[in-house]
Amino acid sequence: MLTEKVIEVKEVWKSFKTVQAVMGISLNISKGQFVAILGPNGAGKTTLVEMIEGIQKPDKGEITIMGKHWKGHQDELHRIIGLALQETRLIDKLRVTETLQLFASFFNIGKQRINEIIEIVGLEEKRKSYVVNLSGGQKQRLALGIALINSPAILLLDEPTTGLDPNARREIWEILQGLKNKSETSMILTTHYMEEAERLCDYVIIMDNGVILREGTTVQLLQEYRNLDDLFVSLTGRRIYE
Repeated sequence: MLTEKVIEVKEVWKSFKTVQAVMGISLNISKGQFVAILGPNGAGKTTLVEMIEGIQKPDKGEITIMGKHWKGHQDELHRIIGLALQETRLIDKLRVTETLQLFASFFNIGKQRINEIIEIVGLEEKRKSYVVNLSGGQKQRLALGIALINSPAILLLDEPTTGLDPNARREIWEILQGLKNKSETSMILTTHYMEEAERLCDYVIIMDNGVILREGTTVQLLQEYRNLDDLFVSLTGRRIYE
């Protein structure tokens, strides 16, 4: 049975002045697949995701989303993609419900979906709270709720748990695990947390210095190593945080 491809990246290159951020990367992501792009700061993860989400344009190569290029299909593609970044700027003086209403209005989405999102991200008791009074973990759950408001076919998460304490990080993991179990959403997650990649994703791409060092299912990658950190050390000679 053929697997439906939702994202295709073919021989993509991107540089900034003297820095070659991405060098000839190709990858395919299928419907319902959760993919982790794992690597240290400066590996090229964010640049790659920004090209997939249409923020950056490749110098060379081709990216298609659902078989379509960004040029000429921006409005259509924006409606099927959800984004959550490492730090999402929210309006402090809006309440949780008001924040979701604002973003729901961009998609002509009604109150029922807003209530569903509040339940999904576990902010029922905070629905009337101002954003400024939320903890870091609660703000990030709200940002994830915004990314899910339009029931996206593709979810792009750029280091969404960086800076969170372990409990807040696990709350985000539980939300994403629930999404994986209940929907056909495809997800790209950039992270430098080995446990996050192993726990959430069925396919892992290990990047460093703009290239893919190794990729495969977690079972394939861990055949010879105890964990992804040991694999990264074997590939680069250093740990991911160094």
